[in-house]
Amino acid sequence: MHYERFAPSPTGKLHLGHAFSSLLVYNSTKKNNGKFLLRIEDLDFQRCRREFEESIFEDLNWLGIKWDKKPIRQSQRFNLYTDVIKILWKKGVAYKCECTRKDISKAFQNFDKNQSLSPDIYPGTCRTKTINHDNFSVRLNIRKAIELIDKKDLFFFNKSEINTPFKKINISPETLVRDFGDVVIARKDIKTSYHIAVVVDDSAQKISQVTRGYDLFKSTFFHVLLQKLLN
Repeated sequence: MHYERFAPSPTGKLHLGHAFSSLLVYNSTKKNNGKFLLRIEDLDFQRCRREFEESIFEDLNWLGIKWDKKPIRQSQRFNLYTDVIKILWKKGVAYKCECTRKDISKAFQNFDKNQSLSPDIYPGTCRTKTINHDNFSVRLNIRKAIELIDKKDLFFFNKSEINTPFKKINISPETLVRDFGDVVIARKDIKTSYHIAVVVDDSAQKISQVTRGYDLFKSTFFHVLLQKLLN
């Protein structure tokens, strides 16, 4: 069965980009005799509002879009995300980070241009630190993570235009290290992250094809790494 999803965050009303994306996904599922799934990505407790969620339902109904299963809410799935982060701890690819934005900004100022990292990538300040308090985020040690997977599995298929064929995009380990570095996989406040939640939920919902805006396209590279790391 072919599954696709529309996954808005209820931090405001839907705009034209959301409408286009939802119709694109809906039409694609119909073309492939698949199922259209709705997921509410409401991890941002400070900005997400129930009235915006209700507005999403109303707007999709107005567009003539019907979802085929009961919508899931990420705010109700924290236990699943926590379990996955525990798996990454057991694999030895996670570590605690106590850095604030100010700390990271200061590290950027002292950035060594001879390193193989972009100057806006976290430099690994806490990678070897021992942190004994609870006010920390969790980062993925990207180099260790890459060592655990078959590099030949780092690819996905993409098309940037509706009526064009899919093209295979290979992801090089060097690109992951240079462009992502040690990404936060569990924030200090919610103990998970967008990356973990999306990868877990796409797997749970058996998503066949993901439609996302260009602003999130690069996230696909990191999500593929997480998918392979978590089997």
